Parts: sequence; C-alpha cells; structure tokens
Amino acid sequence: MKIDKRSIVKKKFITVGFLYEQVKERFNLRLLNENADMERKITEQNLHRPGLALAGFVELFSYKRVQVCGNTEIRYLRSLTKKQRTEALGRIFQFEIPCIIITNNNKPSKELLEMATKKKVPIFLTKFTTTKLAYLISDFLDDQFAPRFSIHGSFIDVYGVGILFVGKSGIGKSEVALDLLERGHRLVADDVVLFTKKGEGILIGSGTQLVKHFMEIRGIGLIDVKEMFGIRAIRYQKRLEVVVELEIWDKKSNYTRTGLENETISLLDVEIPYIKLPILPGKNITVISEVIALNYLLKHYGYDAAVEFKKRLQERLQKGESPPNRVVDYFEHDFE
Repeated sequence: MKIDKRSIVKKKFITVGFLYEQVKERFNLRLLNENADMERKITEQNLHRPGLALAGFVELFSYKRVQVCGNTEIRYLRSLTKKQRTEALGRIFQFEIPCIIITNNNKPSKELLEMATKKKVPIFLTKFTTTKLAYLISDFLDDQFAPRFSIHGSFIDVYGVGILFVGKSGIGKSEVALDLLERGHRLVADDVVLFTKKGEGILIGSGTQLVKHFMEIRGIGLIDVKEMFGIRAIRYQKRLEVVVELEIWDKKSNYTRTGLENETISLLDVEIPYIKLPILPGKNITVISEVIALNYLLKHYGYDAAVEFKKRLQERLQKGESPPNRVVDYFEHDFE
C-alpha cells in the first residue's frame, strides 16, 4: 500500500475573508471596519502579538501572521499620548499585516481604527480572552495548513478504533464495512477517504463533501448509510489507528502467526499499525475485524496477548514441564 504523492496537498495560504466566514460564529468575531480588504492572505499558521513592535522593536516583527491584541497591547496604547500612539501604530501598519484581532471586548482607540481603515487592514473584536482565542484560532489555522492526502478504502469506527480497509478494487472493502454497520459499528467514509495530519503523530480521516456517507455495493448500487441505518451508524471524522489490507490468499506471502512482529506503515511520517489480512472462502472478515479492534485496545491499555503467551511458554520451558498440564486439576461431575 502506497500513497499517491499527487494526492498529498498543503495549502499555501487562506484569505482573511475565508477565516472570518469560517469562524465568526464559533469564535464570536465581529468585523469593525466594513471596507477592509478581506482578500489579504494568511500564509502562516502561527499567531503573533505585536507588543514589541508597538514599543519600537520591529526587527523580528512577524507581520505576515494574524496579529492578536489583548489587554497588554490595548492598555499600553491607552497609556500613550495621541502623538505617541499614532507613532506606535505607524510602526506596525507600515507592514502588510493580514488582520488584527482584539480580545476581551477591548475597545480599540480611534487612531487604531482610522489607521487600519486607511490601510484596509481588517480589525476584528471578540469577547474571548487572549488565551482562549489564541488556542481556537491556532487550532483552526493548524488544520487549514496541515498536509492532507486522499486514499481509496473504507474507513470504519469499530469499538472506537479507526480502521482503514484497503485493497484492490473489488476485493470486498465496502461489503466488510456494510457487515460491520449491521453489527452496530460506524461508517466514517467509503471509497475516497481524506486524511489530515494533526500534530506530529495523528491522522484524522473524513469523507468528501460530495460522497459523505454514501456507499457503492456491487450488484446493488449506491446506498445512503445515514438514511438506511440512522444517525447511530455514521461519524464525520475519526482518528486513524489501524490499516488493514485485504488480499486474496497467496501461499507465497508471509502472514503473521503469533503477532509478536508489530508491523507498521508510514503515512505522512506517521507510523500506523498495519495488518495484511488474507481472504479465504468461509473466513469471517467482519468478526476478525472486531478482534483486531479489541486487540488494539488491549495493547493500548498495556496487555499484549502474544507477549503474554511467549512469557508463559518461556517459564514452562525453564521449568522443564512435560507433558503439558491440563487447565483443571481433575474433571468434576459435569458431563454435559
């Protein structure tokens, strides 16, 4: 299994207008100057507080970032005379900054609004504290600038574990997903799955806006999972935790027997547990998928069945016990 490098994308910029439309309700943003240039580009995911720049040190002024003015910046400006305030604001407005967000419902000075309007720099106001606003905006920008890729497969939440089923076309990925839905598990996406790298070791997957929770079942056609199985059967996003590759049984291939070898696959430099699952007539892939999820949870909480069995075997070999003992000391009167 490999990612098509052509499917990996990363945004180079977003506009201030896009930021505003996406977060104005959630983050309680209000635009203060209506004639501002909303097409200004945001090219960095980090934020900046312009305190030092206002005080006169602009050598390391990160002007390309969204500028956040909290209590410190606003009170500093209030402490200045009108002339000093105009000079301080002129230091930052000489740069092409994308926008300024004022927190804590602080009222901007007349000079700040006039200069921003003249330069067409959008000024936003929010009631949120600087710490909360910085967290929310940073998380949004981190998501927008995060690398992402698409892959063909079926992405299912099985017992809370995000399992991606991949394999050749027609191998039965959608049928396995459908069977899991019947057993009470939840569909994230089928056919085309979009993954975004969040943080250093997390991949979050979702479906496309067009397909959402539709599935194609060969011989039947398209079905709408949400309408057919109800809201309980879907998720809009899920963390990827296991990749299962389905393939027709090949006697030349090596399939793990003990589980002591923990194989992984690298997706955008994130190591994800990887299982190659052979398909044979009569093999219940659905039940095995549930076992994969439960086994992942056990390992996550510190119990590895393969390691435990190896430990017991080594202890027996060291004691030299032969033949193997029964589980019970003797059979009681239970002959059913």
